[in-house]
Formats: sequence, structure tokens, C-alpha cells
Amino acid sequence: MRNVLKILVSTRFYILAVFGILLYLAISQFQLSLWYVLLAGVLLGVVFGKVFCRWVCPMGLIMELMMSMSPDGKVRQMYQYHKVGCPIAWISGYLNKFSLFRIQLNEKSCITCGKCDKQCYIVAMEPQKYSLYKPGLAKPGISYTCSKCLLCVASCPNGSLKYTTVK
Repeated sequence: MRNVLKILVSTRFYILAVFGILLYLAISQFQLSLWYVLLAGVLLGVVFGKVFCRWVCPMGLIMELMMSMSPDGKVRQMYQYHKVGCPIAWISGYLNKFSLFRIQLNEKSCITCGKCDKQCYIVAMEPQKYSLYKPGLAKPGISYTCSKCLLCVASCPNGSLKYTTVK
């Protein structure tokens, strides 16, 4: 299962491109109602958390392309703010705390290497507030802004960090 997750994460941009283009075509060419897109985003949020932005959304695809053109953190921060007007981002971001799947740390097997935090864009923006493994700091996986890119999980060298159902 861990290898499957690593393959999905390493190909996430291409998955986003395929789903984003298909969703754009469904809306523009076949007049798919935005209400159906909203409903699908909410259902995904209930089950997986805020995955829509980084795995399905056409606007998310555009933002990722823009982020890849600039190495500085300002563009990463801009990625957070484009979601301000998106009701799917609002709802699924709120559902991160209640979704069936969450990013969870096995503290007993964690070697505190920090590789997960280095991959997390939320920790990069607010390192004093968030950490995936440091005690006393907020966990970014349940924050409103976490879009479940799962780079943190894929980077864990010994599998201490998992994206799994709540136990």
C-alpha cells in the first residue's frame, strides 16, 4: 500500500491535470452544473478531507503551474489565497477535521528526522505554528489549509506517517 501511495503522490500533478481538464470540459462543453461539482467536492471532503484542490480542481491545476514557475515562497502563499472565493475549498477545508481519512503519525516509530515537515507547504509558511511530528504544535493535516498533497506521507522514510482511516 505504501508503494501505491508513493506512486500516486509522485504522479499527483498528472492526475490533477487529467481530472482538472476533464472537469473543465464537463463544465464548459457539456454544461455540467456547478452544483454537481460542489456536491462532489463536499462528498470528497467528507471522506478524504480537502483533496479536491490538489487532485481534481482545474483552478488548482493553473495555480500549480504558476507555482512551478517561481521558486520563491510568495507564489506558494498565493496558492493559499486563490481558494478564498471557492466554496468547495471552504467546505472541504472545514471537513479536514472530521473526514474519514486523515494524516496520522505513529509516534512510537517516528525517528524525528523532519523530512515530513520539509515537504509540507503549511509548515513552510508557519513553522512556529505547525509540525507533523513535533509535540505541542498544531498538526497541518487537520488544518483548514491542508489540501492533502500527501508529500509528507510519501517522504516519511519508515512509514510512521500514514494517510488512513481514523482509529
